[in-house]
Amino acid sequence: MSNARKRPGLGGLAFLGVSFSLAAYFTYSAVQGNYGLFRRIQIESDVAQLEARRAALTTEIAVLENKTRRMSDDYLDLDLLDERARAVLGMVRADEIVIR
Repeated sequence: MSNARKRPGLGGLAFLGVSFSLAAYFTYSAVQGNYGLFRRIQIESDVAQLEARRAALTTEIAVLENKTRRMSDDYLDLDLLDERARAVLGMVRADEIVIR
């Protein structure tokens, strides 16, 4: 028998290359892909911004609903009516002085 050293076969190198390629692909996908960490952070940021916007709009809607109710036929707030007439129509009383 010969005392020759055996070299690793090409099959082992191919397996190592394919394994490394798959590991690199899945690592990249886990970080950068459509469902990766960076995309998740971006989505969470978008959710936080949209929730803040929703809260602001909810508050604005509540204010507008309150003003609408106060200007309705069932419940008329004369102070609000006077304020809106002055703001929209530029009305003032004869005894008032307007400073701009």
